[in-house]
Amino acid sequence: MKQSRLHDQHQQLGATFEDVTGWSVPARYGDVTAEHAAVRNAVGLSDLSQRGKIRVTGDDRIKWLQSIISNDILPLEPGQGRYSSFLTHKGKMLGYFRVYIQSEAVWIEDVGEVGEATFQALRKFLLYGTKAKMENCADSWGLLLVSGPKSAEVMEAAFGVKVQTLQLLQTISTTIDGHSALIMRTEETGEQDLEILLPADGLQAAWSRLMTAGAPVGIKPVGSQARELLRIEAGLPKAGPDLNEEIVPPEANLEDKAFSLSKGCYPGQEVVARMDTYGNVRRHLVGLVIQDQTVPARGSKLFSGDREVGWISSAVFSPQRNAVLAFGFPLRDFSAPNTELSVEAAGTRHQAIVHALPFYVRS
Repeated sequence: MKQSRLHDQHQQLGATFEDVTGWSVPARYGDVTAEHAAVRNAVGLSDLSQRGKIRVTGDDRIKWLQSIISNDILPLEPGQGRYSSFLTHKGKMLGYFRVYIQSEAVWIEDVGEVGEATFQALRKFLLYGTKAKMENCADSWGLLLVSGPKSAEVMEAAFGVKVQTLQLLQTISTTIDGHSALIMRTEETGEQDLEILLPADGLQAAWSRLMTAGAPVGIKPVGSQARELLRIEAGLPKAGPDLNEEIVPPEANLEDKAFSLSKGCYPGQEVVARMDTYGNVRRHLVGLVIQDQTVPARGSKLFSGDREVGWISSAVFSPQRNAVLAFGFPLRDFSAPNTELSVEAAGTRHQAIVHALPFYVRS
């Protein structure tokens, strides 16, 4: 099983680990509620080195990506980014990622932990003669996430880089302990999320500097269990459980975010355009509040009365609400807020109320 260069640090901090796409990833460092509270009230630090990270270089890198991904990246300048998806010819989602334009390369970061799936899917479209090269950087580059209302303050104290005014998916190139690094403003928790992409050899020093800089404001390491609650509260679907080959982008409310209807042809474009033209989106991603502590498994069925109308894609127990928060994909006639449904979990039906996303918005 693969390990981040920070594995020893995580062990010293008391981490409990779980397997995520073949990586040993910190699930928690003790009190998940305290990790959650640190992000909501101050700052938390996460190691996302297991994420898919791809660097594309070559003269044709923009033209090639533009022809196969679902969003329009031609207008972007270096330092800007955009969400996109990669679709089958039937419009189903093979990948969901952020694309960052740099002067000499394009970086692609998976939104979610899906292993090498995005790299392998894109590589099939890299035809002979195309002047573009893909580098799979999952092992050689690391990724840190600094989240919370104090995140910019901690980043500046650690690295001397001003990031307070950085807009969503904007990037800043910098140097950290001699390593070229990219700082990105992203969406992971509903708070101010800042990511640092840097060579894996620089992870330990960067992690230590952030922990030291954040100590005065109560920084805590954050594992995958707290991040899962944070991202569901923030209404953020991810590749893998929520966005996969069962879903087309309009069903996941990704209009104006991850696909373009005007950029021209790309795999799956006709299907997406037809759904827009005729308004025949069959189902919608919704939030669900389940008044119980039983967390339904991914794929658990949703019912209206005795009629099966959809499924659960992600779910987590919220101690703050004493309820389960979930994402589901019911048929569109059952997707309005306050619609009463039920979910089958552990052989029992539990009441589920449709809730508008996100569940949480910083006041």
